[in-house]
Amino acid sequence: MAPPRLAGLALAAGLLGAGGAAAHDGPHHFDPPAPRAGVPKVDPAQRRWLAGDHHVHSWFSVGWTPSAAGASPAPVKAGDASNPIPTNATMGLKYGLSWMVSTDHGGPNHSKINRDEAYPELLRSRRQHPGLIHFFGMELDVPGAEHASVILPRTPAERDALFGIESRFNRREPWPADPTWNTEARMVEALKHMGTIKAPPVVIANHPARTASAIGAYGLVSPAELRNWNDAAPHVAVGMEGAPGHQAASLNTKAAADPDDTYRGSYRRAPTLGGFDQMTARVGGFWDSMLGEGRRWWVTSTSDSHRHYTEGGNDFWPGEYSKTYVKAARTYDDVLDGLRNGRVFVTLGDLVSEVEVVAQTADGRRRAEIGGRLKVARGSDVTVIVRLRDPAGANFGGKTPEVRRVDLIRGDITGPAADRTSDRNPSTRVETRFGPGQWAKDGERIAMTYTIRNVTQPTYVRVRGTNGAELEPEPDVPGEDPWSDLWFYANPVFIDVD
Repeated sequence: MAPPRLAGLALAAGLLGAGGAAAHDGPHHFDPPAPRAGVPKVDPAQRRWLAGDHHVHSWFSVGWTPSAAGASPAPVKAGDASNPIPTNATMGLKYGLSWMVSTDHGGPNHSKINRDEAYPELLRSRRQHPGLIHFFGMELDVPGAEHASVILPRTPAERDALFGIESRFNRREPWPADPTWNTEARMVEALKHMGTIKAPPVVIANHPARTASAIGAYGLVSPAELRNWNDAAPHVAVGMEGAPGHQAASLNTKAAADPDDTYRGSYRRAPTLGGFDQMTARVGGFWDSMLGEGRRWWVTSTSDSHRHYTEGGNDFWPGEYSKTYVKAARTYDDVLDGLRNGRVFVTLGDLVSEVEVVAQTADGRRRAEIGGRLKVARGSDVTVIVRLRDPAGANFGGKTPEVRRVDLIRGDITGPAADRTSDRNPSTRVETRFGPGQWAKDGERIAMTYTIRNVTQPTYVRVRGTNGAELEPEPDVPGEDPWSDLWFYANPVFIDVD
């Protein structure tokens, strides 16, 4: 039975009406996507916060053994990740998830493994777990970078669509290895292809700064590269993992004694900050530089589950520690629409189970929610309402964390960056901090308001919170208990000026 803290995970806040989902008026490619033809419209009032995980591996993330000279290596089932797809589904439901994505990664001719073995098992799992929205996808070995989740809409063509992407663009697909497949230009080509698919996928960059050597010293994934992705297919490449998976290494009693094996997320050279990637966690950093351009660039949080820490791995089960909440009706199409349009907040350790951020005009007649846009007259005041649910009872780590502080963060929207390598938005600041003395509490519900006076230029607001006392998330140290340092982040609300 789930701990009491997780009771009612799927309940909606039901506090305020839905807002628009559009970005700052600017370059056309920052506009929201048109609805896909044939997809039924959803009444926003029917949407609820649904927890999920878009980065989950099964035993079809295989290992490889050498073969005869010249032949491609032979796949070894469960050689990298250990669990069948139905097991992942069972555990995801146990830990409070409503949706999940199977994301196995590749190697020589791995596209055939996904097509011929993983997909039939996914179909069986869907039949066995009708309460779970279970997408077919993959973790793409990104040309010129590292990894990204590719999430396919559920359609009769989903298997063939994924095969076409993996067989043509996964950098580890050919044998012998072909360096011409491993270029940034090839990833741009792949994204343009995905954008032309009748039911296009969503692509989210995984653990983007894992190969960084220091703060701002990026490795395989750079700011300019992610801008190129978003430009190539703005309705496909929509964001990045704010909090990576692999956060249970310090709990693995079978792990090696080397402290370098116990960093959260396997971020050994440039550690995570409060469990979050530096591209997300730094106020005024890369994420804010993207938002300052008016880009619809969202953050998520995942398990990257390969092998549970009790079985010698570094991972939690899907939903056990990290959750990506999408505000959506309980349908495949609307969950994917929520990811694509940023109706998302993320949390570690079940610190919160609902987050509402609403920006509205002084008279309350116009409003926008997470992922949306509010248009106001120049010089108007804007009221920001933040409401949370801090669930009672213990989480799956046996702890009972409480939200100790909530930060309202604000930045200016100034248009396309002159320097595409930029990872700074100097205008971004913590607008105000809320503590127990600045909010109203009613049981599990917490509410707070703030008024931005005299808005004269486009801006955005976003919210984060923590159970800790540090004003900014500190670098995570080897062996740190992930349950003791928890944060949540909500995606932005954009404010436009007429």
